[in-house]
Amino acid sequence: MPPITTIDDLKTIYKRRVPTMFYDYAESGSWSEQTFRENVSDFEKIRLRQKVAVDMTNRSTATTMVGQDVAMPVALAPVGLTGMQHPDGEIKAARAAEKFGVPFTLSTMSICSIEDVAAHTTKPFWFQLYVMKDRDFIERLIDRAKAAGCSALVLTFDLQILGQRHKDIKNGLSAPPKLTIRNMIDIAQRQRWAWGMLGTKRHSFGNIVGHAKGVGDLSSLSSWTAEQFDPALNWDDIAWIKERWGGPLILKGILDVDDARRSVDSGADALIVSNHGGRQLDGALSSIRMLPDIVDAVGKDIEIHMDSGIRSGQDVLKAVALGAKSTYIGRSFIYGLGAMGEKGVTAALNVIHKELDTTMALCGERLITNMSRDNLLIPKGFRDEFTD
Repeated sequence: MPPITTIDDLKTIYKRRVPTMFYDYAESGSWSEQTFRENVSDFEKIRLRQKVAVDMTNRSTATTMVGQDVAMPVALAPVGLTGMQHPDGEIKAARAAEKFGVPFTLSTMSICSIEDVAAHTTKPFWFQLYVMKDRDFIERLIDRAKAAGCSALVLTFDLQILGQRHKDIKNGLSAPPKLTIRNMIDIAQRQRWAWGMLGTKRHSFGNIVGHAKGVGDLSSLSSWTAEQFDPALNWDDIAWIKERWGGPLILKGILDVDDARRSVDSGADALIVSNHGGRQLDGALSSIRMLPDIVDAVGKDIEIHMDSGIRSGQDVLKAVALGAKSTYIGRSFIYGLGAMGEKGVTAALNVIHKELDTTMALCGERLITNMSRDNLLIPKGFRDEFTD
């Protein structure tokens, strides 16, 4: 295997080793995928200012996220079905993040349960919450996260209604995959994945099956999930969630200045500028394009994070320089996980950290916390090309 020097190196291996339905689940967006594409391409429009003859010794990428020390301004984003990308995927990704010194965020729609991940890690991880109509289940889910020692709750606000992802429908996405002739042929070509899955008992949504009322097996799971995402979720719901949780609360899915101001008013500890990786409202602006306006509006009042489109350490650096306290990677770590398991996640983190550290130095900075817009060259019209 050649040296892993970019996230794309991991993506190439990932595509060979993971069944098509799960590769497509990660590597796609909703509808035309315009927002999915622009999340990445808009980063390329921002350039960096080179600085020379600056003391570059004793550099540090360390910072904090909601009061927690992190090795670099990166967390592993919540990704559903992670345990289908690689056997016991959530556990392995959480271990890699723990060893590296960055947060891992477990999705409500994970394959490995909260308790399972807690039993196989030694430090607190974060939990991401989808609000369902069954509020009793949600309250118990929050309580389970507390009991497992999770140190932050990430409330996803942009998935009340599911955006249509054409590839998932055409592939018949499910966990575990339906054994159609097409799927069996595809899986047979990924023997490493298949043998790994045969060696684990974790094949379904561990946080739901056996915990939600009426969901005791896979036959009842699909109908429950199809009906349960709550379209009535609104800003008033944050109060009871915050009270029930009692710890750091992060709101995910903020892409509008007015919503950012409401996030401040809600009492949340942080917000994530995010369009769900281009998987919800296709045609929305990229997260990196919206970030500066939200920072200017509320950056002094709440901690601002960002996700969607980050594929390199330079992307992380640009987001931080534009005012994000930290960032999240989803696809970037999934590529590594699907390619090589825990080692692949570590490889992804190493790639991003190496590029982040080197680029920071070449921009003339020794501390990631010193990065600002002065380190960037932002094209005219990047922020005000669109008007409401």
